[in-house]
Formats: sequence, structure tokens, C-alpha cells
Amino acid sequence: MTAPLVWRRLARDRWALAGLAIVLVLAGFALAAPWLAPGDPVRGDLATSLHAPGAAFLLGTDQQGRDVLTRILFGARLSLTVGVVSQAIALVLGLGLGLAAGYYGRWTDALIMRLADVTLAFPPLLLLIAIAAAVRPSLPVIFVVIGVVGWAGMARLVRGQVLVTRALDYVQAARALGASDLAVVSRHVLPNVLAPVIVAATLGVGGAIMAEAALSFVGLGAAPPTPSWGAMVAEGRDLLRVAPWVSLFPGLAIGLTVVGINLLGDGLRDALAARAA
Repeated sequence: MTAPLVWRRLARDRWALAGLAIVLVLAGFALAAPWLAPGDPVRGDLATSLHAPGAAFLLGTDQQGRDVLTRILFGARLSLTVGVVSQAIALVLGLGLGLAAGYYGRWTDALIMRLADVTLAFPPLLLLIAIAAAVRPSLPVIFVVIGVVGWAGMARLVRGQVLVTRALDYVQAARALGASDLAVVSRHVLPNVLAPVIVAATLGVGGAIMAEAALSFVGLGAAPPTPSWGAMVAEGRDLLRVAPWVSLFPGLAIGLTVVGINLLGDGLRDALAARAA
């Protein structure tokens, strides 16, 4: 797999480029939030409570007079960080356990896959809520919880790829010549499983963002008054008739971010599949 060839294929996919543009713009806004935000994300002014969108407040204000645009910009930092970090945790766990299960097989495979079966047997959101409710909600906890819940699917994907790669002639030859397990896995097995793993990890970032928003919506995410898109939607759910912008704009931010990431992930999948073919 050569990066220039994959990029050329990706560059011909307009939807993938649109997804990449959305992700880059949102990441830029998140990084520049302290300079772009027109107000304070935490402190409000009751005198401007529920101010409608206009020249003074482009996206309006919430019940406490906090600028919605400011909180969305700072919320982007939280959502993107949770998405990337939690998916990195899921990737490390899933890749390591999937490699071990597929390569060694036997009792190692049975033990890891039964553990994955138990994890996948529970609805992800309910499992997230149960784990998050059992500990004190905080950002590190959210990172770990979402990452731990997401490892099983990644491990199954990696295991399937390893089972196919392990049976290839050059892998068998390397083992017959006395190459160590670490050398065989790192030089011959791992490069062949990276393409689907990259796609799954990219798409998983969107799922992690949705999971964080769901946890924040039910009060198990970032502690108030930390700006979180899910918490902002929850705060405005009782105001939909009088101030719909309080929930509408953070909800649109969640949707736009996930759509952008999914478009990019789909483009990567097509580009890598074409390369493999």
C-alpha cells in the first residue's frame, strides 16, 4: 500500500474530499476556539438569557446567557478529542488482542473471542451508561469507557484478517525459516491488516463522538459547566418551543461532524479496496 496512490484515488472521490474538508474545518475551529469564540464558554449573563440569534449573538444564547456559538466551538474540542483518544484506546486493545487471537489460535483465540462475545452481547449505549454510572464521570473516564467498549469489534476484524494472512505461503516460509513470532507479526502480518483497521478506526471516531454526546445528554459525560454538544442538546430540550436554537445548533454540529467523518471513512475504504484489488 503506497500513500500517494491511495491519496490519488481518494482525491477523485468528491464525497470523501467533502468529508475531509468538514473534518479539517471543524478541527481548525476547535484548535482556534480561544481566539475565534466571541465570548466565555462558561460564564453567562442572565440579562441576555435566551437571546435569539442575531447580530449580537450569531447563534443566540442559552438560559444562563452563555453564547451558543462559543460553547459549540469549545465543545468541538471536547468531542474531537474524545473521538480520537477513545478510538486510539480501542485500536490499541483491538489490534493487540486481535493479532494474538488470530496468530496463536487455540485457547488464546477462544479466550479472547469469548470475551469479545460477552462485550458485544450488550447494547453499546447501555454498556456505556452502566460503566460510566459505576464510576465518577470525568474526561479520562469517558476516554477509557468508550475505548474499552469499542475494542471487541476491532479485535474481531483484526482476527479475521490475521487468519487469512497467517495461511499465506510467505508467512509460512518465514515461520519455517525460524523467524520469531514478533518478526513474523510485525513484518508480514501487521502490514496486511492495517488497511481495514485504518478504515474501521476512522469510522469509529464518529461513533465515539456520538457515544460521548449520548453520555453527556443523560448527565454521565463531562462535568458541567464544561461545554459538551450532548449536554447542550439536553439543556435545550425543554426549550424547543421558545428557544429551539439552544438544542438545534449543537445537534447540527454533532450531525455534521459524524457525516464528515463517515464520508471520509467511506472514501478511505474505497481507495484502499481499489488499491488491494
